[in-house]
Amino acid sequence: MRSIRLFLILLSLSISVTIQAQQPKKPNASEIQLMLQKLNVLGSVLYVAAHPDDENTRVIAYMANEKKFNTAYLSATRGDGGQNLIGSEIRELLGLIRTQELLAARRTDGGHQYFSRANDFGYSKNPEETFEIWDKDQVLADFVRVYRKHRPDIIITRFPGTGLGGHGHHTASAILAKEAFELAADKKSYPASAEKFGVWQPKRLLFNTHPFFYRRAGIEMDTASLMTLDLGAYNSLLGKSYPEIASLSRSMHKKSGLWLYRFQRYTNRIF
Repeated sequence: MRSIRLFLILLSLSISVTIQAQQPKKPNASEIQLMLQKLNVLGSVLYVAAHPDDENTRVIAYMANEKKFNTAYLSATRGDGGQNLIGSEIRELLGLIRTQELLAARRTDGGHQYFSRANDFGYSKNPEETFEIWDKDQVLADFVRVYRKHRPDIIITRFPGTGLGGHGHHTASAILAKEAFELAADKKSYPASAEKFGVWQPKRLLFNTHPFFYRRAGIEMDTASLMTLDLGAYNSLLGKSYPEIASLSRSMHKKSGLWLYRFQRYTNRIF
C-alpha cells in the first residue's frame, strides 16, 4: 500500500513539473506596450534567404521592433545539410534542431518564421545545380504561398540573384524570391494557395547587400547610391539596442557556429 501511495505522489509531482514547463511566457508591461503600439502599424516585411542563420537579425529586429512592421523570415531550407559544430546529429535530426534554433531566434528578435520544402543537400556551386536537386516548381509554390499568407509590402533578399552570393542555394533563394514576387498576384498561378489566402502583390523587392559579396568578386561597391538605414538604435521599452537584440537572436544558431557574426558584422548600415 505504501509503495502505491509513493508511486502516486511521484506521478503527481511529475505531472506538476510537466505542466509548469509548458506554461507560456508572460510578457512584462513594456512588452505589452510594444505589442499595443504594433496594432497601429499595418506595414509588413518578409526577409528571404536559403538557410537557418542566413538571415540578417539586425534587419529583422529593427523592422519588427523599431518600425513595428509584421516581420518574418522565409528560410528555403531547414539546414539539414549544414554543419554541426557541437553535436553528432546530421541530416534530418540536424534539420530538426536547426528548425528549433530558428524558431528560438524569432522569439528573440520579434519576427515570425516560415519554411519551404527545399532540401538542404550541402554545398552547391550554382543555382542550376541546386534546381536539379530541388523540385523548383514545388519550392516556388511554397514561396508564393508564404507571400499570400504573410502579405508583405516589402520583400528583402539576403543574397543577389547574380551569383555573387557564392553558394548555389543562396542564389536560388533570390531567384525564387523574384519569381514569387511576380506570381503571387496571379490567381492562375498556384490556385490552391490563391483560393485559401487570396492573391497578393508586394510593393517592392530589395536586396540587403553586403560588401563581402563584391570583395570576393573583385568589385568595388558604390555605397553612395544605396538606400541605408541606421540599425544601431536603442529600444527603450525592450531596454536593448537592435545590435544587442540581433546578437541574442543570432546566438540561438548554436549548431552552425559563430562564423555568422563575422559574416554579418558589416551590415549595420548597408541596406
